[in-house]
Amino acid sequence: MQENKDQRQISIPDDLVFGLDIGTRNIVGTVGYRQADGHFVVVSQAARQHETRAMLDGQIHDIGKVAETILAVRTELEEQIGRKLQNVCIAAAGRVLKTVNQSAEMEFSEETVVTSEHVYSLDMLAVEKAHEGLMREENGNMKFFCVGYSVMRYYQNDYPISNLEGHKCSKVATDLIATFLPEEVVDGLYAAVQRAGLQVENLTLEPIAAINIAIPEKFRLLNIALVDVGAGTSDISITKDGSIIAYGMIPYAGDELTEQIAKEYLVDFQEAERIKCASTLQDEVEYQDIMGLPGTLTAEEIAESVSDTVEMITKSVAEKIIELNGDKSVSAVFVVGGGGKMRGFTEKLAEHLGLQKGRVALRGTEVLGEVQFLQHDLEVDSLLVTPIGICLNYYEQKNNFAFVNVNGERVKLYDNGRLSILDAAMQYGLPNEQLFPQRGDALTYTVNGEKRMLRGEPGESAVVRLNGEETGLRTKIAQNDIIEIKASTKGVPASMEVEHIPEYTKSIAYYINGTRVECPAFVSANGQLVSGFYQIQDGDDIQVLDYYTLEQVFAFLDLPMQDDVQVNHVEATPETKVYENFTVDFDMPETLAAQFHDMLESEEEAAASAENVAEPLEEVAVSAENVPASKADAAKNTQSTEEKAETEKAKSSPEKRAKPSGSGAQPRADTISIIVNGDPVVLSGKASYILVDVLDVVPIDTSEAHGDYLETKVNGENCDFTKAVSDGDTVILQWQNK
Repeated sequence: MQENKDQRQISIPDDLVFGLDIGTRNIVGTVGYRQADGHFVVVSQAARQHETRAMLDGQIHDIGKVAETILAVRTELEEQIGRKLQNVCIAAAGRVLKTVNQSAEMEFSEETVVTSEHVYSLDMLAVEKAHEGLMREENGNMKFFCVGYSVMRYYQNDYPISNLEGHKCSKVATDLIATFLPEEVVDGLYAAVQRAGLQVENLTLEPIAAINIAIPEKFRLLNIALVDVGAGTSDISITKDGSIIAYGMIPYAGDELTEQIAKEYLVDFQEAERIKCASTLQDEVEYQDIMGLPGTLTAEEIAESVSDTVEMITKSVAEKIIELNGDKSVSAVFVVGGGGKMRGFTEKLAEHLGLQKGRVALRGTEVLGEVQFLQHDLEVDSLLVTPIGICLNYYEQKNNFAFVNVNGERVKLYDNGRLSILDAAMQYGLPNEQLFPQRGDALTYTVNGEKRMLRGEPGESAVVRLNGEETGLRTKIAQNDIIEIKASTKGVPASMEVEHIPEYTKSIAYYINGTRVECPAFVSANGQLVSGFYQIQDGDDIQVLDYYTLEQVFAFLDLPMQDDVQVNHVEATPETKVYENFTVDFDMPETLAAQFHDMLESEEEAAASAENVAEPLEEVAVSAENVPASKADAAKNTQSTEEKAETEKAKSSPEKRAKPSGSGAQPRADTISIIVNGDPVVLSGKASYILVDVLDVVPIDTSEAHGDYLETKVNGENCDFTKAVSDGDTVILQWQNK
């Protein structure tokens, strides 16, 4: 025996695969490798029964006990092969199994030779779509993990094909079945394996593992069902047209038979299990009940005692097969697993499926004909089908879960072979807005009815560290990596002042009888006049007028509206719009010419003042005797002697003087009393008044913003500076904040 062991150590390769079938009754371990011709070589095999009922219906109930049994199997295998085993491939029973049929396709920008990486990416795309659909169906109430998938067919440019690799095409597609189990089932398996000092390298489903051995591809053109009757579950898979088309499970199997024997013959569970197994191999079985009384049973007596249970199990299996096969029976059934060996099992299953007895058969050692065993003393039976299938599945599909640490919390990920930090962050629960920088809130507004949008500032990207080194979200990760993520930030909200609107202009220039006159531009936000310093708010309606009406021009000049006025040499009305650099010509009476020139001089001196920091006037009631006739007079009355001299000099300058013509009587001047911001004010010296005239006597600084907007109201109604003001009116003229 030692010589054979040494021979195995010399001849076997380094890259062995360790498969572990963690069953309800037994744990079977297989170590081997696949040869270039596809045949599998079993280097070593070991099995242990659970000493207690640590597993029920394929679900681990006592993780510690199961881990002890796994460790015993691992230790025995290590002794046989003379190597340490660290990685293991496992399979999950189909308890609470969910299957999803899913399609996916990939298009290339040009004709491309399909590689194995393309095929793998296509499969993973379909699996991920299946998982997303399942989570939507379950409303996120349970977490499910993929434990395997089977491709039904591939497509090359929409034509079915069995193998895509090496073909040249512009589009590939697949139809597959993805199988999922709840998180707690997967977690229990991983916990037990890790307690035994092993790391899961691949995870599949027991029926997937079994069918890889029991039904070779050459048989899959036929509509055949495989039933793996274990201890806790009966797993079902169905083939048709060259593919596996369905998976299923019922939670009844060999343990139901064992429990019935225990009740019938008053024995404990372990003794009942021995009686059941012995009855499939020999005609008589001796036993001892819990009272210590011996007995002998024939195989027929044992089969009769469990006939009702066999009836129940086979009926349930048959109904599930018919359901999975589109509400019709299959052509044949292969049965593997210890529970299916009970006398009468295959006959009853054939009866419920409406098949001839010969069409339902046990698959035993014959399915392992292409498997080579290096252990000459190994008893080869159908119990080896699943663990060998688990090993072979390692070469076909890499399904696994990786565990990483994200911000101090352990996170489990379905390992599709291309995991990145982004996958871990999403599984951890970080939303997109914390992973990618966000722009600040946009500012939306309208300008003269046109919708505008200003984007906010970009935020800062998330700071990501992998095992202490700063990196990016797309960095690949591996088992047990430590990931730290500092959330991204949101940028500063968009902001803009009115003066930065392209249409904004501080003033509009006109030529009045050949003299250039600048008038302040009108800008309003939501009907309220505002200055260029106004901060635009989301949803604001901004109106920027690039013209005055002719009536507004005369009002600004403190001149009464004249007749026979021409704008750009065309006869105009008070409503005529006057744009930048337009000419306004009319016969100006001598009595208005001086008033016009005084206004110009006052405006020029105000503009020439470097800081425009004149002390504000006190708000007082003004009488007709001390109120100047115009804004120009108000400025003139505050001038120093030197300033007056300069003003007189400027007035005499021909280029500064408006050309007066004609003659006329001095217009009638009226005096009115109004209330401005709660105080009485008297206006005098003009025949009529508009709101802008109030600025002659009330010190409101409009040279810069002193709030969000300038509130202008007459008798409670919002208005602009051209609003007529009459005796007894109430005026609001003051800076306000929103």
